[in-house]
Amino acid sequence: MFQKLLTEENKKIAWEWIESLVVAFILAMVIRTFLIQPFKIPSGSMRMTLIEGDRLFVNKLAYGTLVPLTHYRLPGFSKPKRGDVLVFQFPVDRRKDFIKRLIAVGGETVEVRDGRIYINDKPVTDGSIANVHYYNYGDYAQMGKKITVPQGQYFVMGDNSASSHDSRYWGFVPEYLIVGKAEVIFWPLNRIRWIK
Repeated sequence: MFQKLLTEENKKIAWEWIESLVVAFILAMVIRTFLIQPFKIPSGSMRMTLIEGDRLFVNKLAYGTLVPLTHYRLPGFSKPKRGDVLVFQFPVDRRKDFIKRLIAVGGETVEVRDGRIYINDKPVTDGSIANVHYYNYGDYAQMGKKITVPQGQYFVMGDNSASSHDSRYWGFVPEYLIVGKAEVIFWPLNRIRWIK
């Protein structure tokens, strides 16, 4: 009889553990899918803002969460704006996530001239963009070439312009490929900060 009670008690404990693990897994997936997602910086394309190995949180609510398996985006708190650091699915290979700074939005004309960014023939004065030297690399940033960004798409570049594979090479990021806004570095401890 004691063995039967012990077995029943073990089954009850095991079932409670299984329930707790399932609930934790579902909560983690909901948080990761709709709220925030951790991201690790794999390359130096965003130096000195972000360096290799930085771990950060991406805010999916900022621009609205993309409904899985669709191109539909739930309403967000804001629209992407110039200077924001975005995480997005790489348009050429959607299995990869990229992180770059938003330079221009749909309808704007972009030109890289003398190391500066010009939007609609005016130099950008936003500090996060104006304080970087940009190179005329790639088909979309040749000297003297102005590119108009299609509606619903974005032109993005890395802060380390000399070694960033960005919109200058492969073009624009459609809105539905945006994962979210990079908000805060949480690791390593000596680099914890808000991303600007």
